[in-house]
Amino acid sequence: MSQNIKDVMNIRDIKITDLSANPAPLGLMGFGMTTVLLNIHNAGFYPMNAMILSIGIFYGGLAQVIAGLEEWKKGNTFGATAFTSFGFFWLSLVGIILIPKSPDYAGLATESLPFAAYLFMWGVFTLFMFIGTLKGSKALSVVFLTLTILFFLLAAGNYLESAGILKIAGYEGILTGLSAIYTALGQVLNEAYGKKIVPL
Repeated sequence: MSQNIKDVMNIRDIKITDLSANPAPLGLMGFGMTTVLLNIHNAGFYPMNAMILSIGIFYGGLAQVIAGLEEWKKGNTFGATAFTSFGFFWLSLVGIILIPKSPDYAGLATESLPFAAYLFMWGVFTLFMFIGTLKGSKALSVVFLTLTILFFLLAAGNYLESAGILKIAGYEGILTGLSAIYTALGQVLNEAYGKKIVPL
């Protein structure tokens, strides 16, 4: 048997090393910064504005979808599902806000009840994703737990049309976003220094 044939037969033993970067910090930062800025609005500090919509499209939306696709390439089902889903959550939320402002779709504004249902379903999704974090880092579990609470608070606030609940949700949402930013930057710094300097 020639050497070339032996090489072909042993090709199954070749191990491919993945040298691509960790996409999770990008996804967590996109989620965290957008969540903080939106919930400063929910807490009553400033009105809805183009800054929130823009970061929702580009950083909360597109950056998270990109991170999700990168997690898919790495074979990480949880990361792919989480980042891609929440990326499209932000894009759909911007759509809910902007579509009724178009002359062609005037009158299609989402009322409190269907918007509460939308937020409730995202809460259910996030609750199950939270269960998936329990075998991972505590920091990631905190992100998903606080996000689950946030979605249910927002759903309740819209269903009951309660400004008080929505304001509480705003403050809780700021905490949620900051926990995601902490987790993202912790991963970046721990990798940059080659040791655990930020507890996760």
